[in-house]
Amino acid sequence: MTTSSPRRRRVAIIGTRGYPSFYGGFETAVRVLAPYLAEREWDVTVYGRPGAASAPPEFESDARVTSRITRGFETKSLSTLSYGFTSTLDAVRHRPDVALVMNVANGYWLPLLKARGIPTVVNVDGIEWEREKWGRLAKAVFHTGARATARWGDSLVFDAHAIGDYWTKNFRRGGTFIPYGGDIPEDLPVPPGVESGRYVLVVARFVPENTIGEFFDAVASIAQRHPVVIIGSSGYGGPFDDRAKELAEHNAAVTWLGHVRNDDLLLALWQHCGVYFHGHSVGGTNPALVQAMACGAPVVARDTVFNREVLSPDGAKFVEPRPTDIAQAVNSLLSDPAERARLSAVVTARAAELYSWGLVCSSYEAELDRIRRR
Repeated sequence: MTTSSPRRRRVAIIGTRGYPSFYGGFETAVRVLAPYLAEREWDVTVYGRPGAASAPPEFESDARVTSRITRGFETKSLSTLSYGFTSTLDAVRHRPDVALVMNVANGYWLPLLKARGIPTVVNVDGIEWEREKWGRLAKAVFHTGARATARWGDSLVFDAHAIGDYWTKNFRRGGTFIPYGGDIPEDLPVPPGVESGRYVLVVARFVPENTIGEFFDAVASIAQRHPVVIIGSSGYGGPFDDRAKELAEHNAAVTWLGHVRNDDLLLALWQHCGVYFHGHSVGGTNPALVQAMACGAPVVARDTVFNREVLSPDGAKFVEPRPTDIAQAVNSLLSDPAERARLSAVVTARAAELYSWGLVCSSYEAELDRIRRR
């Protein structure tokens, strides 16, 4: 007599640009989580967009992860909603055991999944309706999506305790704390064109709430004494991209690399920087900050409840979003090797203890399986 093996658990991941994609924090998480789940005998399907799931040559994607591409409108305002809708329709047709949904903008489509009997775990991300990059209509769309998520999501995931507190207060929904991860890399060589411990690094999407404008205003003062390396772009062009290009073209101490998909280069830049400036103000645990901590980067951070939670009050120099304050803090820290060494040790230990990818992935699997069984 033969016995059949138990059916594999099936999960659909909705709301990212696809696998493997190197666009942002959600995509970074999926690049790690999807193979982790596949290794633990899940059938994993990641929904994405045409042309978005591309990786540098050195990256080896996991053949066990299924990528499904749907159609949508590739615009700043409609991409998330439209691709979320078509991905949800396809998931409804294939009926996975559970869906991991990223971003509250997809809250509008949760009733479709619920009607089909597909339970959902929703990563609510940050507070999108407070981001300056969105107009009044887009903010209203995100806020309404959050209300739909609070009503229809079976389980909510908060990447910071402060985000959980916000949802409890404003939407009367609790959830599970699962941050982003960052593993401590091996010692990497100094990237070409820079000197270890001597340059200032910023890695950010070019949007106002990331304090990009204020940092650019501070660059003139910083670059008089220290090289500056800028990584990031808006993704759609615009005044911040133009400003970064102008700074790099008119000041030999400033380098703008745009969007970097080479993980080893990015990790090496974090590992060897003298100061990493982190200006993100809206959101919870920021993926770039966690990885910078894992690389031991001494941090100057915008003073927010989220950044203090992740870094700890004594893990960084915290500043107000003023160009003079940013320049003073950066220049002061670069001139204090002992303090930089202390901060580096603090954040490296904190990243290893609280923000490892192993811990993050096991937490996601436990929550997905709990909701699947329920």
